[in-house]
Amino acid sequence: MYANIIIDISHEKVDRTFQYRVPDRLIDAVSEGVPVKIPFGRGDTLRTGYVIELTDKPNWNPDKIKEIIDVEQGLISAGDISIRLAAWMKRQYGSTMIAALKTVLPASKKQNRQVHKFISLRLPEREVRDFYNECVRKKQKARERLLKEFLDNPDDRIPYEFVTGKLNVSAQAIKALGDKGIIKIESEEYYRKPIAASSDRYGKKVLSSEQQHIVDSIKSDYDAGKRDTYLIHGITGSGKTEVYIALIDDVIKRGKQAIVLIPEIALTYQTLMRFYRHFGDRVSVMNSTLSPGEKFDQMERARNGDIDIIIGPRSALFTPFPNTGIIIIDEEHEATYKSETMPKYHAREVAIQLSKLLPDGAAVVLGSATPSLEAYYRAETGEIKLFELNKRLTGGTLPEVEIADLRKELREGNRSIFSRRLFELMEDRLNRDEQVMLFINRRGLAGFISCRSCGHVFKCPHCDVSLSEHRGGKLICHYCGYEEPRPKICPKCGSKYVSSFRAGTQQIEDEVKKYFPDAKVLRMDADTTKTKGSYEKILGAFANKEANVLVGTQMIVKGHDFPDVTLVGILAADMSLYASDYRASERTFQLLTQAAGRAGRGERKGNVVIQSYQPDHYSILAAANQDYKGFYEEEIAYRDLLRYPPVSHMMSVQIQGKNEDEALAFATKLRAVMEQQKLQNVVFIGPASASIGKINDIYRMAIYVKADDMNILIRLKDLVEKYVRMLEDKGYLKYLTTQFDFDPVNGF
Repeated sequence: MYANIIIDISHEKVDRTFQYRVPDRLIDAVSEGVPVKIPFGRGDTLRTGYVIELTDKPNWNPDKIKEIIDVEQGLISAGDISIRLAAWMKRQYGSTMIAALKTVLPASKKQNRQVHKFISLRLPEREVRDFYNECVRKKQKARERLLKEFLDNPDDRIPYEFVTGKLNVSAQAIKALGDKGIIKIESEEYYRKPIAASSDRYGKKVLSSEQQHIVDSIKSDYDAGKRDTYLIHGITGSGKTEVYIALIDDVIKRGKQAIVLIPEIALTYQTLMRFYRHFGDRVSVMNSTLSPGEKFDQMERARNGDIDIIIGPRSALFTPFPNTGIIIIDEEHEATYKSETMPKYHAREVAIQLSKLLPDGAAVVLGSATPSLEAYYRAETGEIKLFELNKRLTGGTLPEVEIADLRKELREGNRSIFSRRLFELMEDRLNRDEQVMLFINRRGLAGFISCRSCGHVFKCPHCDVSLSEHRGGKLICHYCGYEEPRPKICPKCGSKYVSSFRAGTQQIEDEVKKYFPDAKVLRMDADTTKTKGSYEKILGAFANKEANVLVGTQMIVKGHDFPDVTLVGILAADMSLYASDYRASERTFQLLTQAAGRAGRGERKGNVVIQSYQPDHYSILAAANQDYKGFYEEEIAYRDLLRYPPVSHMMSVQIQGKNEDEALAFATKLRAVMEQQKLQNVVFIGPASASIGKINDIYRMAIYVKADDMNILIRLKDLVEKYVRMLEDKGYLKYLTTQFDFDPVNGF
């Protein structure tokens, strides 16, 4: 028997299988997915590898094939579906097989199980009393305390920690009583459970007719053996979570399990509690704040059927359930569903592929108040099924949204962070003991330059993205490399108020305290949420009304439900409009709509003030009116015109090197290699310096390739990989690396 093995080295040179003989003693232990120890290379260095397939056919002379040394005990095996999914990700996103395999094994190292010890009596009570009297006589105080506890509660199993802690009995004293046969010590293994909460279950909520229609439609597809992808487009507060719970209920009754993806850890706690109250401890969580032991235990609990539902960010998608029946991706438009390390996969695409690989298939449900253009475009073209939820079920109505024109404020002499209207409303709400959320839109803070007088933003004449300010007084386009000197006066209105906008959460917190000294302010940003449990602490304090004002970045505007928030202030709404990114308008619309949706979720009506230097931009107007369709139509026309996703597909070939000239020359050569294919309707842009041209003294270049057919881009990716491997085999490219990103979500 021979095993084709992928070696645990993330390098293109060894990104293929190597064949080893399976010794007779390991025939029963070695199967597909098992991690093994093998001798590798000229010096027979001991390496780890994963068995990808078993065969009885040697690929070359059997005498030259090395033997597997042993099965690796400390690592988790990869299942058949994991291997097939990793192979698809390697092909689709351009990465090494081992990198893809490690991605689909969220906890690859085995951890020791936790053990609870209990002490109980071995002898009848009468004999124990004799021993107790003897201990009293001999003044053996520790033994006396322990036996007294048992005589008071003879049928108890007492936790070991209680005996050593509360009763202050040493391990030697416990052992001595054990050796005499008076007590017995039992050990029980248990799983670490990251949720420490009591499950005060509530019954089923009655669904609205809109919600029930969605649940019934998906259930009838399921009954008919159809496993489709669905998009639920529901306004903020329309009860998407209740639909998810009803669908999961149905899937669990069929003996299957559910994976629920949420965009980031900040949302875990509130979502988790809603599911936990319904399903009890059949729910668990998976995220980066868990210890390796906790992660490993959640994987084991899933494997063994100890839980039915896992909730977490994108890595939770790879939970090894025996029979996944549904995958739900909440807030599917979020950029965090895209991985920024190799393989650069998108959780939405991988979930759809995983659903096809599962033996019975799985339904994939995407949900959002502001769906990504990709998902909505597919719904419009009939590729996925669309459902709408248009009524707010939280008792509230959609808030009243006003746009404050910061150009006008400046002209009238207001240089404060707050517009007069926002200030007035904050004063009113704080006097009424209601809560306020202030959101600073800090995305794209690389420093776009605008005129504070007329709102003019300096843009690239070739790419329709804003120019970014760089050191040395230059404005540079991160897409094509165009540059111009930083202007001193505005070419549109002649004003000298030309500057880059910079404001942070700390600054806003200080301003609130300055103008409203009695207000209690909480701040939530990357600095205040570094420690474990900090998200829950801040959100819990705000929910319990320990503060009137919550200031934060985008982590405060998603999915949270605070009934007493009646005012949301969005500061610098247009800041994300000028990130050098073709998705800038979409991101801005999504963030503003989500932020506006936090107000008025309870009985009282909510207000939202959007502060902007570009109050008439279509994404800001559409967000103020909560008009997704209007925004979609305008934005898709622009994407169609410039051949951006989702209308077309785009691949970013990313080259990094220590020497700028070498990196540029190599990037130019790669473009020429791709162009030699003479493919129809393929557009090449670049090479140009990446949006951050240098990090840690490594220069970064990018080539963008656009094509209507994704398979054409995958072909070009394969061609580049082959070319790079050939050069590496000849000893070139020592200081150059190449990576790929398909339909990039974040700039490079």
